Amino acid sequence: MVRYVWQVDGLKGFYRGVTPGIIGSLATGATYFGVIESTKKWIEDSHPSLRGHWAHFIAGAVGDTLGSFVYVPCEVMKQRMQIQGTIASWSSVVVNDGIAIKPGTQIYGYYTGMLHAGCSIWKAQGLKGLYAGYLSTLARDVPFAGLMVVFYEALKDAKDYVEQRWISSPNWHVNNSVEGLVLGGLAGGLSAYLTTPLDVVKTRLQVQGSTLRYNGWLDAIHNIWATEGMKGMFRGSVPRITWYIPASALTFMAVEFLRDHFYERVPNDNLEDVGRLSVDHKSAGGLKVSH
Repeated sequence: MVRYVWQVDGLKGFYRGVTPGIIGSLATGATYFGVIESTKKWIEDSHPSLRGHWAHFIAGAVGDTLGSFVYVPCEVMKQRMQIQGTIASWSSVVVNDGIAIKPGTQIYGYYTGMLHAGCSIWKAQGLKGLYAGYLSTLARDVPFAGLMVVFYEALKDAKDYVEQRWISSPNWHVNNSVEGLVLGGLAGGLSAYLTTPLDVVKTRLQVQGSTLRYNGWLDAIHNIWATEGMKGMFRGSVPRITWYIPASALTFMAVEFLRDHFYERVPNDNLEDVGRLSVDHKSAGGLKVSH
């Protein structure tokens, strides 16, 4: 695949759809890490029985769901731009239902950029086209986001246990940024592999255009399993893991780095107040969120 893309489209082909990809990632990252701590704190305070991994899972899922309203349209545009490659390759051979069809008979027109892609999809399919595979995206990303937080926190607990049990040196210390880099990469890679079947279904629903091959999420699962089996459900797992390991590693490293430097600038007696949101339950039944 790498050789083919390089031969046909060159370096530009590897960065096709980068703009909607960045915008979607910014929206997801902002909401994901912006609400995860406050959501986790609220869950632990209001529902003590959900403390621990369940709180981590739910907080990650809520953060990702909020970002999906921006992320999904960006994902649709990115996926379609990526499979097109350059205009020369898209015009010469177009694949429909797994079979190459005559040049010029395209599934949908070539997109010159993100704005053109969004306007074209809106004009041809409306809001439904921009949110194609929305439920499938949530079905993939909610478990992924929840599992990644659970695995990350579990790996941190395991690291702390090993340090307490086997490392007695008082001088031993692992930098939080390095910890985030290693453990975040492991958590992201494992979560990405386990959710690959959901990613396969979501992607095929989003790139099929107006020529429908799959009539919904369940139909896609049934057809992929019937024609390709388990191998089809995990198709693309290697590049997915290869992508998510460094992406998750760098993300958690950045979060831990910024968190450490933020705390360094805050007086010690204010750390508890600034570090996380506190939720006060009022007798009237409302919620007061104080910093």
